[in-house]
Amino acid sequence: MNLLASRSSRMKASEIRELLKLLDQPDIISFAGGIPDPALFPAQAIGDAYAAVLGGSEAASALQYQVSEGYLPLRRWLAGKMGELGVACDENNILITSGSQQALDYLGKLFLSPGDTALVTWPTYLGALQAFNAYEPRYDRLAPDGGNMTPDAYRAAAASAGGRVKFAYLVPDFANPTGETLSLKQREAVLDLGAELDIAVIEDAAYRALRYDGEAVPPMLALDCARSGGIDNARTIYCGSFSKILSPGMRVGWVCAPKRVVERLVLMKQASDLHSPSINQVVMHRAAEAVFDSQVEKLVGAYRERRDGLLGALEANMPAGVTWTRPDGGMFVWVTLPEGADATALLARAVKDARVAFVPGSAFYADGTGRNTLRLSFTLADRRAVSEGIPRLAKLLA
Repeated sequence: MNLLASRSSRMKASEIRELLKLLDQPDIISFAGGIPDPALFPAQAIGDAYAAVLGGSEAASALQYQVSEGYLPLRRWLAGKMGELGVACDENNILITSGSQQALDYLGKLFLSPGDTALVTWPTYLGALQAFNAYEPRYDRLAPDGGNMTPDAYRAAAASAGGRVKFAYLVPDFANPTGETLSLKQREAVLDLGAELDIAVIEDAAYRALRYDGEAVPPMLALDCARSGGIDNARTIYCGSFSKILSPGMRVGWVCAPKRVVERLVLMKQASDLHSPSINQVVMHRAAEAVFDSQVEKLVGAYRERRDGLLGALEANMPAGVTWTRPDGGMFVWVTLPEGADATALLARAVKDARVAFVPGSAFYADGTGRNTLRLSFTLADRRAVSEGIPRLAKLLA
């Protein structure tokens, strides 16, 4: 007898998580994991914060149960940061989650019934597909530049599958996996589509602070608030994270959204894990107050240099017919191989023969296409990795 729920068949292992195991092999040059450089973590500030909390009057509350919404001073700090981005809100618009990945899982649970449609970019963040897959949706292509799909066409396609379009999900700043950033016009177009379909818009802002060039574009939530008259009238849900700036291991993310949405998500939090770890929230608040802005400045300087090194190596070594994105920030460069190439097959050869790892692009497509694409992460790519790894990879392609 098969006792597993039907949704379990849609839960697949992450190719990226499997590739991270390669990092334990010292001779592998890895451009695979989209992870921050641990050498750049503000370990001293975080250690000082833990010591201060555990050695002071906050120890009892930091080791105790917490309200499901999250630690109030941290939520107030985040509301202030959102205000700096053009989103006027208060702590009641903020929910603390165990990383932004938990937020995506909750939002899938909140909106999706089996057969409903989620609009995602082609390609999109693999972790979002994994989070949503458990709720048995179908996917349709979200094209910020427009395309053949009108709102009526989206509705008809969703209805033919037995459901409705429920939300559009996207990473507008330095997207995982492509590194691309949506223009103001593209953001407005997605909001227009959201209004015409009367759906939620999920803005994954994990990389927003990591801008190396150009002018910042307002968050989609800020644009939505301006056109709707305030956050509690908006349809956009903003997912943020401390993982790329301060520490991924502490697992502190947040949602900024209309109060009616936060209230629903709080009920899910209560039923799931009650609350994110109290002590990590208290410590994160102290560390963020002390070093957040200076930490962003440090990361921007280091990662800009690594991005430039990777782009220079690609330019100097890649054979004709290979193209790549040139991101203004974030962690990733997206490489497109000639038609007919298979990046998954290339990975097997690259690991075996060249001792180089990357992520095949098909993992980021809801329909498994894009086999001639791959993602390179530059956050751990020091000069030796770039000067040795990219020529090896280029030699295989040639």
